[in-house]
Amino acid sequence: MADNKADKVRKAARSIGLVAPVGKPAPAQAPPADEEWELPGGSARVYYGEGQKGVVRPVVLADGFDLGPTDFDWLWDGLENGRFPFNSELRRRGRTLVLVGFDERSESILRNAETMMAAIMRTGAEQLGDTRLLVGGFSMGGLVARYALARMELQRIDHRVGCYVSFDSPHRGAWVPIGLQAFAHHIAPVDDTYLRQICSPAAQQTLWRYLDSVDGTPRESPLRTEFKEELQKVGGWPRIPRLIGVSSGRGDGVGNGVRAGAKALTCAGPIFEGTYFLAQPQGEAAEVAVLDGAFGGPHTITTSGFPELDGAPGGTLESFGIIGDALASVNENVDIVHRSVCFVPSVSAVSIRDLDRQEDLYINIDQLPPEESELDDFMLSQDNDPHTLMTEDIGKWVLDRLPD
Repeated sequence: MADNKADKVRKAARSIGLVAPVGKPAPAQAPPADEEWELPGGSARVYYGEGQKGVVRPVVLADGFDLGPTDFDWLWDGLENGRFPFNSELRRRGRTLVLVGFDERSESILRNAETMMAAIMRTGAEQLGDTRLLVGGFSMGGLVARYALARMELQRIDHRVGCYVSFDSPHRGAWVPIGLQAFAHHIAPVDDTYLRQICSPAAQQTLWRYLDSVDGTPRESPLRTEFKEELQKVGGWPRIPRLIGVSSGRGDGVGNGVRAGAKALTCAGPIFEGTYFLAQPQGEAAEVAVLDGAFGGPHTITTSGFPELDGAPGGTLESFGIIGDALASVNENVDIVHRSVCFVPSVSAVSIRDLDRQEDLYINIDQLPPEESELDDFMLSQDNDPHTLMTEDIGKWVLDRLPD
């Protein structure tokens, strides 16, 4: 019986992804690229603008976080088939789109920045005309591009970039519920697919708080501390380009409706009977999960001094939904109350506040002086949308700010 339960957990765990289910059905194949570039640690797909026969007025965008190499079909699909056909509109304006992918998306941001630097240099060398580049990225890719450009400036490399853009990037940190991080450790002896994502260099560098074991204390990962120090060594931000960014979350301080302390996901067995997860509350020694069932427990997971992060304004992920669906697929009785919670708080995406304090996390950004942001210009969404969802508002806002 125990072996049967382990097999079920192994099957479920292999589909648990940090940002999306592992092995979800593939989208339609992306159109053939006009050029494909091999780069150190990655590659790029190049799509000419309409009516062009070379790299003209280029836009260079980096992929975000996941396990394994970039899947360009998924990257294209997310940009083209959300709520706004960004790729088509960009190319219709005569712009070349350069999509930069990585051999390992969960690798260190510092290492993947080397791939991005190579992509920027290759774009400049191949470009027809002298229009300055727009360079940026999605989620983690925005941090990769930010560091790459700042490092190039420190090394006095002429990157020829006129505008930097980040799409829902966690400039002040991202959030994965501590109870879910503990669950990754809990099931790791059976299958470590989920844990390998949370423990990866890129995840540790971006997560606001990280848990290193079931009975550990959530804190800033040493890899995040090191990354922040390395970022400051290159000046924090590039100085030459105009800095713009968008958030998938609201700017008026209104959260996503997830009530702090409420049960988000409950398991009634047969494997994880007694296991449940709560939406992040404030307070000291605040319970956020109990892990129990066939593989040990009960383990009570607590946090101290955290704000109400799950319900905060910001881009969302189906953090509880992904795990609930995976367990339901092997006949675990689950009750998913809140599929989605905040992943990149709005204040992080527009780099205007840190995540430590409740009053900052839920502040009305729309009423703040815009110069408080580290970005020169930014846009927030009308709702707390899925992380990096390409909406019409976001797509048109970015297209209107392309360098001439």
